[in-house]
Amino acid sequence: MTVLVTGSRGKVGSTLIALLHGAGADVRAASAAPEKLRPPAGVDTVHCALDDPATFPAALDSVTSVFLYAEPSQTGAFLDEARAAGVEHIVLLSSSSALDPDAADNPIAASHLAVEQAVAASPIETSVLQPGAFAGNAFQWRWALESAGAIDLPYPGSYSDPIHERDIAEAAFALLARPEPRGRTYHLTGPESLTFTEQLAILERAVGGPFPFNAVTREAWKASMAGHMPSAFADGLLDYWASTDGSPTPLTHAVEELTGHPARTFAQWATENADAFRTAWPARAAR
Repeated sequence: MTVLVTGSRGKVGSTLIALLHGAGADVRAASAAPEKLRPPAGVDTVHCALDDPATFPAALDSVTSVFLYAEPSQTGAFLDEARAAGVEHIVLLSSSSALDPDAADNPIAASHLAVEQAVAASPIETSVLQPGAFAGNAFQWRWALESAGAIDLPYPGSYSDPIHERDIAEAAFALLARPEPRGRTYHLTGPESLTFTEQLAILERAVGGPFPFNAVTREAWKASMAGHMPSAFADGLLDYWASTDGSPTPLTHAVEELTGHPARTFAQWATENADAFRTAWPARAAR
């Protein structure tokens, strides 16, 4: 079995590669910038840009399983090439945003929904992972503190279910390593539904310093992000945060079902990554 892991520079992809390699699987690390990859010794790298079909044939040659990021622009071409190459199983990393009844009208959710629909129409057996908010999204707050000294939150009471990226990787590993759970869709969540302010408090305890925030309007937050994301994507995030403001996120046990252990907590993620925040602000951590 040869497994192609797309998006290998990401935390989920790189962790999955290490898990597969450690289990003795033949792994191929794929990226649009393979020269930047640092996989374990013995893991081959290959150029595969999911928006460039010209890179697909070489990447998929002799591959039997694929871990696929949800990039919608060339999904059809990728699936056609995967079928021609003899790929037998795809694990798709999608998003729980695709579960929203209005997913087709939200530009963020719509991209994931489009890929899910494409793989569902493919004859290749597909398993779908739909995680909620990555715990690593908290790194955006580090950048905000470094640049502005405080975090702008348009909806401080908005809930999410931060999931540790290793749990996602381990769930994908389970689907690639065992045939029994394949062919299904799994909504992955962290073990707790937490507001943004609760997450900041957990980070404060882990890092040992304050994480101040400002409650701002939608309009002010969108204006501050104008140079960083398209307007439609900003609106999509704001609409999602508004819909979960004061409304706890439903949780699942899919991580435990696939991995055999409970999902890791956001507090665990914060403790593991505390040094990254301290390195960014040594003066803050010293207080």
